[in-house]
Amino acid sequence: MPACAITDHGNMFGAVEFYNEMKGQGVKPIIGCEMYMAYGSRFEKSSVEDQQADAGSNNHLIVLAANNQGYKNLVKLVSAGYTEGFYYKPRIDKELLREHREGLIVLSSCLKGEVSQNLANGNYGRARDAALQFKDILGAENFFLEIQDHGIPDQQKIVPMMARLGEETGLQLVATNDSHYLSKDDAFAHEVLLCIGTGKTSATREADEVLQRRLLRQGSGRDGARLPRLS
Repeated sequence: MPACAITDHGNMFGAVEFYNEMKGQGVKPIIGCEMYMAYGSRFEKSSVEDQQADAGSNNHLIVLAANNQGYKNLVKLVSAGYTEGFYYKPRIDKELLREHREGLIVLSSCLKGEVSQNLANGNYGRARDAALQFKDILGAENFFLEIQDHGIPDQQKIVPMMARLGEETGLQLVATNDSHYLSKDDAFAHEVLLCIGTGKTSATREADEVLQRRLLRQGSGRDGARLPRLS
């Protein structure tokens, strides 16, 4: 594998350690972040329940630094997420993304991304509008529609929709996999981390995941390309 990216949620705390380790292994490091995007303005602090804050006040967006200027802009975005947009999560918005877009490669993200979420919910028009907004902000050469398949029905359902959307908007597709740890031995530590972050026990998290899978199955009936070279 010639290159590897880091896209931690909302922060770059592991960037330096990751960069040094990749360089030491002869692998090209790509610095990025899975950012939280406010539904509207980052300054708007909508009223949502604590346990629903992640689901109710933001989308996700993968932002990668393509060069040194992109890295500087990524740092500015992440910092502003904490100093200007923080509401349960460090959030940015499209206004801030436009202001600091130079040198960035952006992916539409997982099912929590604005484009994917609208497709999964049957709102093709809204998904198309969102894709065109990001295209306008970043340019077609810097914004990619992301597809995944981890066996989740909604992920599988939106793949052909994403292909259609790409053709209509002139945007390319990129296929990705969620990778939260390197070996199965890390699973328990990752579970503990998630429990701390969500304020739940392992048992309640497992029950939530069972319910989520059941809801995804019930909702499954609702009506690629390569990334550019990072210097």
